[in-house]
Amino acid sequence: MVNTRLGQWLNLLVCLLVLLKAESIPVGITYVPSAVPKGAVCLDGSPPAYHFSEGFGAGINNWLVHFEGGGWCNNVTTCLARKSTRLGSSKQMVKEIAFSGMLSNKQKFNPDFYNWNRIKVRYCDGASFTGDVEAVNPSTNLHFRGARVWLAIIEDLFAKGMKNAENAILSGCSAGGLTSILHCDRFRSLLPLRTKVKCLSDAGYFINAKDVSGAQHIEKFYSEVVATHGSAKTLPPSCTSRLSPGLCFFPQNVAPQIQTPIFFVNAAYDSWQIKNILAPGVADPHGTWHSCKIDVKKCSPVQLKTMQDFRLQFLSAISGLNASPSKGLFVDSCYAHCQTEMQETWLRDDSPVLGRTTIAKAVGDWFYDRSPFKKIDCPYPCNPTCHNRIFDPNHNEHLE
Repeated sequence: MVNTRLGQWLNLLVCLLVLLKAESIPVGITYVPSAVPKGAVCLDGSPPAYHFSEGFGAGINNWLVHFEGGGWCNNVTTCLARKSTRLGSSKQMVKEIAFSGMLSNKQKFNPDFYNWNRIKVRYCDGASFTGDVEAVNPSTNLHFRGARVWLAIIEDLFAKGMKNAENAILSGCSAGGLTSILHCDRFRSLLPLRTKVKCLSDAGYFINAKDVSGAQHIEKFYSEVVATHGSAKTLPPSCTSRLSPGLCFFPQNVAPQIQTPIFFVNAAYDSWQIKNILAPGVADPHGTWHSCKIDVKKCSPVQLKTMQDFRLQFLSAISGLNASPSKGLFVDSCYAHCQTEMQETWLRDDSPVLGRTTIAKAVGDWFYDRSPFKKIDCPYPCNPTCHNRIFDPNHNEHLE
């Protein structure tokens, strides 16, 4: 029986791998050595990098620039730990990654953007591409230059044809989704006025909420990120002119003032936020939330009530977006994090839907002005199309 069960699992794994291969394409890495003389480097001083799948046909002058996520480092100790990984050094990055979902080149899986120039920018600065500290301590050799990296990447893509773009999207997942929020208007300002420019944030709307112990854990953490990386001068002045720089790392204090059209894809029960903002390890020393954070079906009634309250806080944090006709919303009630890069959540027969609409169709209709889209799901567990998975391709570390 054991051998039979093992065989069934192996067959299932093989089928999944075949399916993933059919739905994705491998894309090689491109380093940007020209960025180094400008000081636009990763934490360890190595050149930034991205993966580029060229557009074709009618999409040859359209550009989708997607920023990778991967959390943040908030002090020298955590940045040193990050420095020797793919999240702090291009030397540690794999040479090839799979493009799927919004980055797919197959019309069946990505009907509106499959033939665009599709770029995934690797994340190696630890502050959502906002840092800009000139000095480098020789004892640590840490470079806090994320804002310079962002600009160097954009300039490199301009040289490859993006300066002539007809359509352009700045997008990102998680910490990369925060990047697309913080840099949205700047991206618009760098492109010609004739270019249609919009932004998209996937799982990047991190809210300023207390943890289960009542502490402002994430607020303190973000303030430390901004201070360590010298991010204050690169954050949107529409926010820093009103609030302290640390608070301007929260989308709820920035997004309402964004002038460029922007679309937000987010789970109301974002699995990363539940694990790291609501119930981080420091606030749960006895691990009572451990099983719940792994599988939402294992949450106790009290924990589910706490998560429902968190959803209400999230809805309050996005309420300022409702009045703007240029902003789009796809807020589902799934227990998920990052839904645009994965084929199963972007566009497949069993993908999550709101109002019978997939994320892919909602974003495509909004970008091409076919129809606006602003929908917020009913509370968990009302949506049977949710996959409620906690896998996240960009995160293997937590704040705890």
